[in-house]
Amino acid sequence: MTAINDGGGNARLNRALLTGLQRSLQLRVGPKPGSIRQLTFANRIDAGRRLAAALAYLKNETPVVLALPRGGVPVAAQIAERLDTSLDVLLVRKIGVPFAPEVAMGALFLMPDMVVARNEDIIRRAGISNTMFDRVRDQELKELMCRERVYRRGKAAIDLTGRTVIVVDDGIATGATMLAALKGLKLLKPEKVIVAVPVAPADAAPKLSALADAFICLEELGADDAISCHYSDFRQLGDGEVLAILGTFHGDMRSPKNCTG
Repeated sequence: MTAINDGGGNARLNRALLTGLQRSLQLRVGPKPGSIRQLTFANRIDAGRRLAAALAYLKNETPVVLALPRGGVPVAAQIAERLDTSLDVLLVRKIGVPFAPEVAMGALFLMPDMVVARNEDIIRRAGISNTMFDRVRDQELKELMCRERVYRRGKAAIDLTGRTVIVVDDGIATGATMLAALKGLKLLKPEKVIVAVPVAPADAAPKLSALADAFICLEELGADDAISCHYSDFRQLGDGEVLAILGTFHGDMRSPKNCTG
């Protein structure tokens, strides 16, 4: 196991702290009451096609397209199809604060060894003990290993050494999961890493650009928006749908029972 520190403490967990964490991380839970915004993307396929057009210049580099499942897979599939190249999944899982799961205190990355990224600032401010962190980490690891069994079916991940890699998700809120993915990817020695998402907050660009060679984003996530506000159809995907998409690139991948999260 590899550990990556981004910066615990043992303060009492309370609602005031949760509110402070949410504000400091600019968590987006939906538009302001009474606000109206024009939906940008019909669905993830539409978003993927638009991103693919923006990434067409990379076709001659024969990049590897890596999707963060589940939502990133249909987006990434459109890019891989347009660039006529390989598609794989990047197995990353957020480690949420127990009383505020949407706040990331770390993330897991399987490559296939486990890489743990800790956000020491959040851990300290939320009063998360090492025992508590490890407990949540182990829960998320079980889910991540389930996804590895479901999505990989024993197949080895694509070798990324010396390759151009495009990392794709259906949107970025806090960026914690994507940051963990990029830190883990460094250990796989790709030649170039491009992050491509349909929507992300403005403050994501400098954070992600520090770990990637390029950051491609089509629309800015507003301070009061959720990612879903930018889609007409942003329904949750099941493992069966993800496998059907992966099957078009890797052959038949019949759907087993879904993983839990």
